[in-house]
Amino acid sequence: MNAQDTLEKSHRNDFAWWFWFVVPLYPFSKRRTIRQEVVKDTVWTFDQIQGIFYVVVPIRMTVVKLEQGLLIYAPVAPTPECIGLVNELVAEHGDVKYIILPTISGIEHKVFVGPFARRFPHAEVFVAPNQWSFPLNLPLSWLGFPSKRTHVLPQDSSQAPFADECDYAILGAIELGPGRFAEVAFFHKRSQTLLVTDSVVSVSEDPPAIVQLDPYPLLFHAKDSAAEAIADTQINRRKGWQRTALFALYFRPSVLDVVSWSEVFRNAIIAPDRSRKSYFGLFPFKWTKDWQRSFDALRGNGRLFVAPILQTLILNRAPKETIDWANKIASWNFEWIIPCHFDAPIKAQPHQFRQAFSFLEQQDASPLPKADVQLLKDIDAGLTKFGIIPLPQDKS
Repeated sequence: MNAQDTLEKSHRNDFAWWFWFVVPLYPFSKRRTIRQEVVKDTVWTFDQIQGIFYVVVPIRMTVVKLEQGLLIYAPVAPTPECIGLVNELVAEHGDVKYIILPTISGIEHKVFVGPFARRFPHAEVFVAPNQWSFPLNLPLSWLGFPSKRTHVLPQDSSQAPFADECDYAILGAIELGPGRFAEVAFFHKRSQTLLVTDSVVSVSEDPPAIVQLDPYPLLFHAKDSAAEAIADTQINRRKGWQRTALFALYFRPSVLDVVSWSEVFRNAIIAPDRSRKSYFGLFPFKWTKDWQRSFDALRGNGRLFVAPILQTLILNRAPKETIDWANKIASWNFEWIIPCHFDAPIKAQPHQFRQAFSFLEQQDASPLPKADVQLLKDIDAGLTKFGIIPLPQDKS
């Protein structure tokens, strides 16, 4: 092995996530990290990626500088690269003091907390109330959380040890039959920054930097047919990203036609690449010519909106509690919003955050096209019919 090979192997090890099999999402055992400074010397985001079948989107943690050290919101995979980037901040701004798990149902967030906390043995871990696990509801210590320094966030945010600098609001736990949903939004007062997990998102027109480090998933979804070769151009990266966003948020948007498996297998025979990387030439996607309008309607010029799955399957089970939560958050004077997925940071005002939840108060107030959310509504109807999840509550 020459020096170049040794260097490349060392760099690959920097991206290693050894426990990928616990939640086997793409890119599995190799996760790159990009750090971005949002507010100078105060707020930083750390982006990685995750997905299924090349539907790859960012997953994000945020680091906030407090007077006595650093607060970590929603940890990502603690790869050597990621921890090295955090330690650069530690050297300049102080130790990691607090690690926050702001959700109870998001296993893609929960799985990283224990391993991340072990890299910072003096940090206190705070978790959203009403944690649960499936199929067995196990104690957090059994899930890898450090037992002596893991605490439940107090319902009264003034009782938290960082209350002078951060406020928070707890939504949940919303009963969903087999499980529950909750989210804790954090507000860092000095930087006027709001941190949220899944509740609101904004979708960029161009692909985020983290998904462009390895553009193959984007280019795969930019194809219009199995016979089309992969071509790495900025146009194709953008096209692939926009289709990825439609997949990730709708599962099956109305502008995606169903392809029979017999046609899929016939087309695979003529595919220019039938390697394992390209799923052996299988390409079961057929977009209509006007698919772009569906993305434009989803994006809405970069507006804030509640993800379709939360609108149709989750938050409509507790509209009053959700609106009360949104009202409390809208009382804070934030200027930036950092979600754990899709675009960030988002320049936004409190009234824009509150407007995103208007679908819970008015019939047909959601800005999302009805045809695109139809599959989610069908899933909702089926789960409700068989008593798997409770009925949605009246908006009034």
